[in-house]
Amino acid sequence: MGSSEGLMRMASSQGEEHQSLSLEGQLLLAMPTIGDPRFERSVIFICSHSPEGAMGLIVNRPFEGLTFRELLEQLEIEVSEPVVDIPIQVGGPVETGRGFVLHSTDFIQDTSLVVTERIALTATVDILKAIAEGGGPRHRLLLLGYAGWAPGQLEAEIQANGWLTAPADESLIFETPLPDIWPRAMRMLGVDISMLSGSMGHA
Repeated sequence: MGSSEGLMRMASSQGEEHQSLSLEGQLLLAMPTIGDPRFERSVIFICSHSPEGAMGLIVNRPFEGLTFRELLEQLEIEVSEPVVDIPIQVGGPVETGRGFVLHSTDFIQDTSLVVTERIALTATVDILKAIAEGGGPRHRLLLLGYAGWAPGQLEAEIQANGWLTAPADESLIFETPLPDIWPRAMRMLGVDISMLSGSMGHA
């Protein structure tokens, strides 16, 4: 799964110098003008955002071809009880072999990154074992890969009408069927998706 210490370090180092314009802990909603099929109709939870760049996880895209049980076997994680199966999702196009668990804050480890009061990120195998044995956090998404932006890149994409931003909503992220997350998030912002088109100009 990989520990992703580097990502964790980048994200946690922002605590003291948090930017007022930071999107950390918020959602990005892809506009039809995004121009990248990898992010079409995607909703991304931003885990870290600073002058050094940004990192987030797509929360509404399923991963095909690998089950949780198969993942545990690949990682040589032994569990003593019947495995609780959970779906695996695509977190983004970067480092697709690296795993992340986005979860509620009722389960926190030393390596967890608490992004908001209700949502945390953990990228160690211990949380997978806890989930497999029926424990772990009450709400969780298991994702492979992540989305990353170089310094200033995300800001430029937002200015180019590639993304809308929205407050993170725990029920939207963890309790909404994946195909419904993007349209529901748009409606929460008051956007009529029937009026959107891929040829929208700049606001």
